[in-house]
Amino acid sequence: MAFAIRKSDLQKKVRVRKAANLVMFVVDASWSMAVAERMKATKGAIMSLLTDAYQRRDRVGLVVFQKNKSTLILPPTNSVQLARKALTDIPVGGKTPLSAGLTQAYEVIKKHSIIYPDVQPLMILLTDGAGNVSMTNMSPAQESKIAAQKFATDKIRSIVINMEHALFDQGLADELAGYLDAPCLNLKNLKAESLYETVKQGLGDL
Repeated sequence: MAFAIRKSDLQKKVRVRKAANLVMFVVDASWSMAVAERMKATKGAIMSLLTDAYQRRDRVGLVVFQKNKSTLILPPTNSVQLARKALTDIPVGGKTPLSAGLTQAYEVIKKHSIIYPDVQPLMILLTDGAGNVSMTNMSPAQESKIAAQKFATDKIRSIVINMEHALFDQGLADELAGYLDAPCLNLKNLKAESLYETVKQGLGDL
């Protein structure tokens, strides 16, 4: 019996690799009454994410900025042991070099993306948006704007967690989020659980 085979009848098995996530926390560790709460929530969220990622290829990193510089506390890793050790002692206090933190986070993400081309980066920025230290002769605000716009230009997804108290909020975190092309969230209770759920939602949107 004659029969015809059409192109639409042909099928091919395609193996799809799940893209890995890179969650880069960028945290203002300059002096404030809430800095201890901020760091505690960040540490807890990082450990929860790494526990979640045990069977995947996801990685988590942490940049903190304070005094006159930013520091890569935790290079991107999927190791719970390395993270626990790195997060033990984190420097806090001093001024707010916001642009330095953004610049270092951008460089880490770009370098990681070259090594792992299929990575899906997500930056979680905890700040009030009020940088007061520059790396150049530009004003802190202008320098932070330029650093933030690099994320938007390269379509690196970000989420800003506004750390300013509602009574004193001048909208700086929201303005910074605009340059990042990112949502700006106000978490009523900054706990490890709420920060973790925010990150999971962000990863789901990816």
